[in-house]
Amino acid sequence: MAMTGSEFKSYIASEVKKYEGVYVPLKASLLERAVKRSARTIDLHPNPDDEFSFPNIGPHDGIIAKYERRFRDTGKVKENPWDDSIMVQKIHPNGYMILNGHHRWAAALRADIKRVPISIINLTHETDIKKMLSESKHDKRVTLDLDEVVFCDPQKTAAEKPLVFPINKIYKERIRQGIPSLLHILSKNGYDIWVYTKDYYSYDYISAYFKKYSVKLDGIITGVARKTKEKAEIGKKITDLFNARYKETLHIENNNVLRTFSNKKEFEDIEIKENENGWAYAVINIIKEMYPDESK
Repeated sequence: MAMTGSEFKSYIASEVKKYEGVYVPLKASLLERAVKRSARTIDLHPNPDDEFSFPNIGPHDGIIAKYERRFRDTGKVKENPWDDSIMVQKIHPNGYMILNGHHRWAAALRADIKRVPISIINLTHETDIKKMLSESKHDKRVTLDLDEVVFCDPQKTAAEKPLVFPINKIYKERIRQGIPSLLHILSKNGYDIWVYTKDYYSYDYISAYFKKYSVKLDGIITGVARKTKEKAEIGKKITDLFNARYKETLHIENNNVLRTFSNKKEFEDIEIKENENGWAYAVINIIKEMYPDESK
């Protein structure tokens, strides 16, 4: 049924109270993520850790109203008024927790739309990180930001050739030129490869994509920018886990390579001076100079 503004706010408060501190993220199977493209609107739940659900911040009524007008004006779902699917993660005890798309979901509820398009994402959680660390084989790691360093706009940055058809229709992001070779060299010389992304990619998607370039990632952390009430506490626990496992880390960024050491204040910060051979070649040379006895 359609909801008024006050009814919706009461509904949000009751949903947050029902799931806060109770829900448990679940991993959706590959088949479920491929086949399940929509869900009942009432089976989606507001994320208690998102600003949308905070009483002192809450939903933006103007944004909800804009989407609601669009949904009503286009005859609800018949003309597909959705720009993007609502990103969700599967949870226990039931349904899906919203990751991105709270305001569109709210507008659908208020417009009495029964089903909404969804995209199920398997995020990385603390238990996943512990598992990845337990399976790691080295005491050094390299970290790269997928959004800022690895994925690129081929109109602005030299990129690897796209994958062959039809695989390129699944994996649409373009990888910076030289990244696969760089990661092969790092792995060969005793580094665990960790990548991060603030976006809501599935762990499975990122892992499978890099395997197309014959690169095995040791660690994948997705959705790192999502807002959570316990983010500081969780972040400290994860940092402690990394410090206990790795004696040093190379943070490869766009313009520099930062070498840090666990439980030590000293660090090295080296500028990446790209030349005609490309960005990845410049990074490889920096690493060779850091470890002349190990690089090959």
